[in-house]
This record gives sequence, structure tokens and C-alpha cells, in this order.
Amino acid sequence: MSSRDRVLGRVRRALADVTPDERPYEEVVGRDYLREHGHRTTEETVELLAENLADYRAIVHRADADEVRMLVMRLLAKRGSQEMLVPPGLPPDWLAAADPVWIHDRAASTPQQLNRVGSVVTGCAVAIAETGTIVLDGSPDQGRRRISLIPDHHICVVRVPDQVVSSVPQALERLDPARPLTWISGPSATSDIELDRVEGVHGPRTLEVILLRGD
Repeated sequence: MSSRDRVLGRVRRALADVTPDERPYEEVVGRDYLREHGHRTTEETVELLAENLADYRAIVHRADADEVRMLVMRLLAKRGSQEMLVPPGLPPDWLAAADPVWIHDRAASTPQQLNRVGSVVTGCAVAIAETGTIVLDGSPDQGRRRISLIPDHHICVVRVPDQVVSSVPQALERLDPARPLTWISGPSATSDIELDRVEGVHGPRTLEVILLRGD
């Protein structure tokens, strides 16, 4: 008997006296948890998102539709990026003033080629205020998952308040589970057993978030 058979045998014996329940899973598992913690105005929700993003060491900027192109230009210039990755559906106006060479998101691009690119600029699917999390789902303004993981500098534009929700349950209602979801809470970071923080292990070392008003 294999280890697998032994484990499954123990599970079957443990369930032997459990009365079968033919109800659908959605009825058996309760969903009566809180959908958000407290009641906030739209402005308060956006402020909470900004606070939690900063707490995760993301750099938060604010801009309106007339300011975003100049802000993106300044961030790229400060970073010194010569090339930037651009998803196919990113609004061109966001990059209208940017100097770096545009590198388009292509399936043929190798990880080595992407690693040479200084920055990536994307939109997002939704941003969660209570957790300071941004979710990408591979939509045209976000591109393939790898383009937000390989370059060392990620500029992510969040439309406020339309793309901001209070809680994870509210975010899940907007997301398609069949899409490739990437959940980002600050720059890539991990800690070893001595709690020494290391950034950039499995994603960008620098995350800059632009809260874009009225776009």
C-alpha cells in the first residue's frame, strides 16, 4: 500500500459517520462574513488605499487626466530608464510625454530581454483599500503577467474612485477567476529566518502607484 492509499484510507474512515449532504456547496458553506470593515465615504476609502500602499513601501502619487503624462515622464526620467514595457491597451496619452523607447508586450520576448528593460507602466483591474493591494488580470492595459514581474520598476495607474473597493470580497465580485490574476501588495519582498528584508526577489524592487482622478 502506498502512502497515498494510506492517507486516503484514513480520510475515508474519518468520514464514515458523517451524514452525506447533497446540498450545493454554496448552500453548505456560509457566506455571512463582513464584506467590509466599517463604513467609509468614497474619499475615505481612497485615502485608506493610499495609506496602506505607503505602509507596504509603495510610492504613491496623485494626478488628474491633464497631469498624468507629465508625472509619468518625471518618474521615468528620475529612474533613468532608457526603455519601458508597454501593454497593448495602455492609453497612449499616459505616455505622450515620456522619453524612453517603447518596448511592446510580445509573446516572443525572452525573460533576458525583459530583464534589460528599466520600467513597466500598466493599468490595473481593481485596488483594495483595506489591504493596500492592487490586482492585475491580464487585460489589454496590463499585459502578460511576466511584464509586471521581471522589470525592476513598476508604475501602476489606478483610476479613482472607479477601480477602488474597500475589501477583498468586493474585489472578488469584480474579478474573473478564469483570468491570470496577480495580487500586488507593495514592492516584491521577502525575509529570511533572521527577518532581514530583501526586496526584488520575485518582482519589482520599486512600485509607484498613480491615483488618477477623473479619467
